[in-house]
Amino acid sequence: MSYQHGVTLQENPTSITSPITANAGLPFVVGTAPINLADITNVNTPVLCFSYEEALAAFGMSNDFDSYTLCEAIKSHFALFNVSPIVLVNVLDPAVHKNSIKDEKQTLVNDKATLSTLGVIAASIVVKVVSDAKQDQKVLGTDYNVMFDSEKCIITRIATGSIAAGAALTISYDTLKASAITASEIIGLINPTTDKATGLMLIDEVFARFRIVIGSIIAPKYSKLPQVAVVMIAKANKVSGCFKAIAIADIDDTLAPIYSKAPEWKDKNNYADRNLLVTYGKVKLGTDKYHLSTQLASLICKTDIDNGTIPYVSPSNKSLKTDALLINNNETFLTVEKANYLNGEGIITAINFIGGWKLWGSQTSAYPDNTDVKDSSLPIRRMFNWLSNTIILTVWQKVDNPQNKRHINSVVDSINIWLNGLKAKEVILGGRLEFKPSENPDTDLITGISRFHLYITPPNAMRQLDFIVEYDPSYLNGIF
Repeated sequence: MSYQHGVTLQENPTSITSPITANAGLPFVVGTAPINLADITNVNTPVLCFSYEEALAAFGMSNDFDSYTLCEAIKSHFALFNVSPIVLVNVLDPAVHKNSIKDEKQTLVNDKATLSTLGVIAASIVVKVVSDAKQDQKVLGTDYNVMFDSEKCIITRIATGSIAAGAALTISYDTLKASAITASEIIGLINPTTDKATGLMLIDEVFARFRIVIGSIIAPKYSKLPQVAVVMIAKANKVSGCFKAIAIADIDDTLAPIYSKAPEWKDKNNYADRNLLVTYGKVKLGTDKYHLSTQLASLICKTDIDNGTIPYVSPSNKSLKTDALLINNNETFLTVEKANYLNGEGIITAINFIGGWKLWGSQTSAYPDNTDVKDSSLPIRRMFNWLSNTIILTVWQKVDNPQNKRHINSVVDSINIWLNGLKAKEVILGGRLEFKPSENPDTDLITGISRFHLYITPPNAMRQLDFIVEYDPSYLNGIF
């Protein structure tokens, strides 16, 4: 030990830990994309996008939302609601899901030929000249180039190449086949040999890749399939082994073409869970048709952003981006009575009432079978998830610290100071964290288990305002 003389100083860690706030509404979207227009390798890889331009560069864009479901989510999130970010997974594999077009006849006009089918995979194109006796395959970059105008694929002759002006061509190529996608590919799997995940199974990689917590899970079009929805529910209840999210799924309105059939479809297919929101109908804006689950995921993000990124405000009675509600592809105007009937069955829909088209419903799909407010109320359920996720992120750094009074008090004090701040903002009505002797027996403490008890009361949505109207004759005195 060296000899010291004078004043020395050392620093201890701050006993109060600042909270690391979880993302409340960040959507995780699984579907199909026209990746022939963008990065052809974007297959079963989670991509975090912060802008419309990033999403288009990664996945392309098409107005055919039925074939390319990620485009629906991209347009809703960035173009309609102007929120970000979003995590997107494309399962459409051009090496597997494809059609082959053989020897399509084209004649160059102004050195160009436009292929007749959309979804062309550029790398698959084979160009030959009809008058060429040898039928040699022409060389990309030497004899011709390939470009896309919107979704149309155009072959352009290179003047210095071996294709003559105005030549008649035969062109063979592959196109994307979105219709080949099945429920099992949306669900995905984890390869036991490579440990590589696909589809919805990739949700557990998001935090490891980007250090962000998923808030909602959607699969436009495919969430109508019960086998997909059940996996969405399972993943929502345990993301990356510890976090919680909300899954949003649609009722198949082709099988429930009138509102009174929707609850029966919901019950029959077991669309009921505290972490599942169920929507009924599509919404239309111009010629674009969106699943209500898609716009709900975006609206949740906008509502959170408008309220300090904390999910204590319900998205119900907030404006959608639509000019019509479609049930079984028919324009429908639900009365408040009919919409309330759906809400009472744990189904969210849309109504055209005061202020235009609004989302309508603040109950999770667990309602009415489960009336526990923490499970049945949409904003309270989301607050419970957000509080849980934030505490995990904040306290994780305390794991494996010595199990003594100082470290236990550090956890309790840090969370209670944070909760007091939330109460001051009226984000919660009250909350506290306790470390109770009665909940921490010696048998647990010996093995390193420390159990904390969180008491919390987020505000519920004020779903009904009752007024009592009474004629008061005492005001007749005002006549005199």
